[in-house]
Amino acid sequence: MRFATAQPTPFLKPKWHKMTSQADVLGESPFWNPHENRLYWVDIPGQRLRRMSVTNDLSQAHDVEDWSLSEEPGCFAPAQGGGWIMALRSGVYQAQAWGGLLSLLAPAPYDSSKLRFNDGKCDPAGNFWSGTMYEPRDQAAANLYALQADHRFQIKAAQATVANGLGWSPDGKTMYWSDTASHCIRAWDFEVSTQAMTNERVFAQFPMKPKAWSYGAAEALAYVGRPDGAAVDAEGYYYAAMYEGHRLAKFAPSGECVAFIETPVQCPTMPCFGGEDLRTLFITTSAHGRSEGELQALPNSGCVFATRVETPGLPVSFFKS
Repeated sequence: MRFATAQPTPFLKPKWHKMTSQADVLGESPFWNPHENRLYWVDIPGQRLRRMSVTNDLSQAHDVEDWSLSEEPGCFAPAQGGGWIMALRSGVYQAQAWGGLLSLLAPAPYDSSKLRFNDGKCDPAGNFWSGTMYEPRDQAAANLYALQADHRFQIKAAQATVANGLGWSPDGKTMYWSDTASHCIRAWDFEVSTQAMTNERVFAQFPMKPKAWSYGAAEALAYVGRPDGAAVDAEGYYYAAMYEGHRLAKFAPSGECVAFIETPVQCPTMPCFGGEDLRTLFITTSAHGRSEGELQALPNSGCVFATRVETPGLPVSFFKS
């Protein structure tokens, strides 16, 4: 990792509000729809899409609506004019009504017995991107795909095991993508109009997970985690959820880690900005595969949390078919 100074990275401890009473197995892919004042996200193993209306008063109770699916959703995004586009294990689909019929746009371009779609979102031009996860995790066989106007997939990056951390800078000229398994975040120069990616570089590289890691052990306390989902704020700072690290990592556009932000669970999965002023920072989290000791100590694992921040985030990009 690169740090802003030689001093220890500040560890911020904001006040988090628990937003859901029913935990996800593995919450992911949150986004804020400003037209509805709603937060949307997925529960991947739970095979459901979720949403709730939220005000800036985070202490209010929030009712959650679920949309059950027949397979795992990796990610989804709102569509211009209404509805959603979503990446499920078997392909990318579009829907017009909550809980309604799914229309297949493109079948999955991989062996679905070993791979599934994972983290994704729309780029600033409204093109839908999604990375994959290679479930055996014994090789870097996952790719990053962009769905083209003819509904064909184009491979934009490769050599990953668990694709995550997709994001763009406020001016759209820098793109970020991470591989959770290798603890690495990459960056490219990006051309919005052509989807061209150049000047690939390592944005951040984190130490690998200690082999003796277990919840509560000394190795766990020293481990900063591995990069999962991410979000970018209006000043271009990149926030990475650090899975098993009990924190978010906040990076300046230069790649310097300027702060860690403590999270209320061990496994945050993805942040996003929302609220009427985009100054509410939401995080999804995971209870999937966690030890009994960890779940006893952190019983809210899998819940959605929110806190207020000074700098607003970038608005969600809508899919343009």
